[in-house]
Amino acid sequence: MDLFEKCYRFTEGKSAWGKEYEAVREAGLYPYFIPIQSSADTEVIIHGEKKVMIGSNNYLGLTHHPKVLEAAEMATRKYGSGCTGSRFLNGTLDIHIALEEALAEFVHKDAALVFSTGFQVNLGVIDALVQRRDIAFIDSLSHACVVDGCRLSWGEMVRFKHNDLADLSRKLENAPPQKGKLIIIEGIYSMEGDIGNIPGVVDVARKHGCRLMVDDAHGVGVLGPTGAGTVEHFGVEEDVDLIMGTFSKSFACIGGFIAAEAAAIDYLKHHANTLLFSASMPPSAVATVHAALEIIKAEPERRERLWKNARKMQDGLQSMGYDIRGSQTPVVPVVIGEDIHTFMFWKRLLDEGVFTNPIVSPAVPPGSARIRTSYMASHTDKQLDFVLDKFDKVGKELGII
Repeated sequence: MDLFEKCYRFTEGKSAWGKEYEAVREAGLYPYFIPIQSSADTEVIIHGEKKVMIGSNNYLGLTHHPKVLEAAEMATRKYGSGCTGSRFLNGTLDIHIALEEALAEFVHKDAALVFSTGFQVNLGVIDALVQRRDIAFIDSLSHACVVDGCRLSWGEMVRFKHNDLADLSRKLENAPPQKGKLIIIEGIYSMEGDIGNIPGVVDVARKHGCRLMVDDAHGVGVLGPTGAGTVEHFGVEEDVDLIMGTFSKSFACIGGFIAAEAAAIDYLKHHANTLLFSASMPPSAVATVHAALEIIKAEPERRERLWKNARKMQDGLQSMGYDIRGSQTPVVPVVIGEDIHTFMFWKRLLDEGVFTNPIVSPAVPPGSARIRTSYMASHTDKQLDFVLDKFDKVGKELGII
């Protein structure tokens, strides 16, 4: 058997996924890897045409902030374009340390550790902590990096129903008491737009003697009195053992971090393979994130505008008759149903000047394919009214509403 046989079957439309994507491509509805020619935050240019961007995780609209761009340029001139080595060896700069100290203080933890991507944070942390005699209990809607981190580790992975405390409790009661246990949940679930029941999970974790990790990729910068995330929003910082965040959302860059007590961070520095054997965050990224952090702390009005925009879109889409899955956040899914209908809906919106993200199985359960929309503090009312008008037009045209 040729190792590439699976590749040929997919490309030639002979596998289940291959058949679907071949049909989608032939119909001109293929929605992925779309090249963006230029970006102006809330608007992008695709094939020479301007589109309103509602498919980005740039929640606070910081990717074009003058202070962010200036910080990236200055760091590049001082430190060069990259570190060309891992944090463990030659890739730790003084600005890495300064950023980690600032992040730890921001999320109310003893220490923090930055990784080159958010995906690497969860891979490295879970693999290092969950070993042969341990169990990771994860929400059924956990991100792929959480699932892959559990698979990479030598421990056992147990899924519980989404935000279901009773199911989590049952599974913990059936677990051997001598095994180490880590519960992993998310602050904001990126495909549903809902918030994790962190206070409830804290109570369950305390009752069963478990450690608790919150993946707050979409919550940091968005929730909390100071923008420190979902854990701060609920005021349970002391009860959550590990807080994970990414820099590819509100921090307008790339990378990620884990924050915890000092002993745990010191252990991860020496045991997380995705840190030890990956090149460190480049200077420009470190400076970008630190500048974004200062803006998040200094400009709370950005979060206020973000939430104003999110509520406008939630109310507007729901009033048209769309199923938005009870979204509680700036992530607002619009459920269409079948995959092919979702691709058609995506294409019509793009033609009308709106960029969105079509999400189909296996990322979501079959029959619940959706248009994932997300909003920024920098969206104007005029842009959002334009988007609502196009959703009304396309939804009626395709018989969705």
